[in-house]
Amino acid sequence: QVQLVESGGGLVQPGGSLRLSCAASGSIFSIYVMGWYRQAPGKQRELVARMTSNGNRHYTGSVNGRFTIFRDNAKNTVDLQMNNLKPEDTAVYYCNEVPATFSWGQGTQVTVSS
Repeated sequence: QVQLVESGGGLVQPGGSLRLSCAASGSIFSIYVMGWYRQAPGKQRELVARMTSNGNRHYTGSVNGRFTIFRDNAKNTVDLQMNNLKPEDTAVYYCNEVPATFSWGQGTQVTVSS
């Protein structure tokens, strides 16, 4: 069973940047499509970025051009670089396979506010 641990969240002003990290246990991480999801208060969890094992990236429209997903299959990590953050990016961010099949980690809170 893969376990996921997210980190790197925090409070940032609009226009700022954060880099989130996800560490995954398990020996077959490299075969999965991995993604970053987020859940804002009162809203459903949504997928914002995903990356295939061979490096193809896809983003939801609202973050396209601002967020970049990275993965290191050797280290079993997947990161999310977030630039030009907006208040509407405020949410708890999670990583998981796409579609999500692993147990969810605790997530990491991102708050964008002045």
